[in-house]
Amino acid sequence: MNILLRSAKIIDSNSKYHNKKMDILIKNGIITDIAKSIDLPSTFKEIRLKNLHVSNGWFDTSVSLGEPGFEERENIDHGLEVAARSGFTKIGLNPNTKPCIDNKSAVEFLIQKSASSPVNLYPIANLTQGAAGVEMAELFDMKNSGAIAFGDYNKSIDNANLLKIALLYAQNFNAVVLSFPQDSGIGTHGLVNESENTTRLGLNSIPNLSEELQVSRDLALLEYAGGKLHIPTISTAKAVQLIKDAKKKGLDVSCSVAAHHLFLTDEEIQSFDTNFKVTPPLRSQKDRKALVKGIKDGTIDMIVSDHNPIDIENKNVEFANGAYGTIGLETLFGSAVSELNLEDLIHCITEKPCQRFEIPVSTIDKNEKADLTLFNPDIAYTFHTDDILSKSKNSAFVGKELKGKAYGIYANKKLILN
Repeated sequence: MNILLRSAKIIDSNSKYHNKKMDILIKNGIITDIAKSIDLPSTFKEIRLKNLHVSNGWFDTSVSLGEPGFEERENIDHGLEVAARSGFTKIGLNPNTKPCIDNKSAVEFLIQKSASSPVNLYPIANLTQGAAGVEMAELFDMKNSGAIAFGDYNKSIDNANLLKIALLYAQNFNAVVLSFPQDSGIGTHGLVNESENTTRLGLNSIPNLSEELQVSRDLALLEYAGGKLHIPTISTAKAVQLIKDAKKKGLDVSCSVAAHHLFLTDEEIQSFDTNFKVTPPLRSQKDRKALVKGIKDGTIDMIVSDHNPIDIENKNVEFANGAYGTIGLETLFGSAVSELNLEDLIHCITEKPCQRFEIPVSTIDKNEKADLTLFNPDIAYTFHTDDILSKSKNSAFVGKELKGKAYGIYANKKLILN
């Protein structure tokens, strides 16, 4: 589709048009002109939107959809449409499926299934066979088939030697290894953060120590073995400091934080609403502030939704029996922009994740490929159930005041608008 974007404020610090309001002409997926005013060609569609901002296409590196195995929660086709309408032109798909994504055929299935979507799907494959944490999966074959990284989603690698070997082996083909930051031996039956608040509620807890021990161990293994380590969805102040210190040492480590950890705290647990039951758990206000600071000082590389659709049968139950997870594609931007400088946020959902996972990222300039997100960062609204686009409705943000919303995307020569 050929389009003309009218009066779009460009947010791209690598572009000479950064922070300028310009018309953008796109023909056959290529930006052919950028100027203060462009005459509308007869065969082009004109796009005028209130307070239109444009950035490089957003990349969420932690998304679960369900297919294969849990299509009742979300399938690939609909999930990618949700991603597009939420502003994402790229997603990293977690191996949160049944069967697991632990072989090249499974990786190729995901890529083929998503081939016609304007959203690029990048599989994150399992590190271990069957996500059992015992035997390493076929990493080299899966990397050649299109996997961008390897980890067992929301499952810690208890065997330190296995993680060490994975870090050593993955260096042969420049792969990133993920390690979920939770020591499974501490807080094994935990449901929520360990704090005075949650203790009063009588709920089993997962202390900060569980995350910090695992992060410390993994960083020690990285220092010993080398390689590339990514620690997803950190949630504590000390984890931020540990990773900051490791980066100062020169270790090749990156990390991400889920948007709900930037916006919410364990105070929400008083409602016993299972939509607030996530892993890692919602932490204290002190931790939340440290995470925000970690983004601002560059310690935290990426912001993710950790989008995890759960069917009503596994959420509309007693808190102790509810499944972990919240959806978040629809609310990542609206929650994170409330806490962060816009430019910092855009870096964490465009350039930084692309660089880490070696995904090409273009600049908003003439003759460049158009991979764009269209959004309004200033619109304030209350997020309601009716705003949920996903098949599953387990959102921790229902009733929350948010600021900023995506209009849609232009990617792979296709325009998707809400």
